[in-house]
Amino acid sequence: MPDSYRSDDVEQILQRAMTRKQEGEFSREQLLEMASELGISADNLQVAEQEWLAQRGEIQERKEFNAVLREKIKSHFFSYLSVNTFLLLLNLVSEQTISWALYPLLGWGLGLLIDTLQTYQLKGEKYEVAFQHWREHRQIKDEKRDQQNLITRG
Repeated sequence: MPDSYRSDDVEQILQRAMTRKQEGEFSREQLLEMASELGISADNLQVAEQEWLAQRGEIQERKEFNAVLREKIKSHFFSYLSVNTFLLLLNLVSEQTISWALYPLLGWGLGLLIDTLQTYQLKGEKYEVAFQHWREHRQIKDEKRDQQNLITRG
């Protein structure tokens, strides 16, 4: 066993030991007690807890944003499928061949493919810009809903 440990190693070891010691949840009092035993002040613990909550909230928002992106693509795909099926059937019934229906099928299909690729390859700065735009839009929408609720209640 080593004689000394780096701080991140200590954190990982303690985290594993706590996981083994008690499965389930810890109370707030237990958290404060553990922090006190480790020499962590209540102020530092509170700041760390607020950072953790903010990070957890952002992770949840990112999951929601990713779900919205997937749902948008799925919606476009089903619209593409239903409209182009109708156009193909109409083309077959009216002319007994597929002719003009290929143009919207291929054009819309290309657009859908490009949109899907752009959505699923969204990374780095482009992802962040899209996420922040979605977040701002959602906040505005939530504020409007809250105002409407106040008006209807008042």
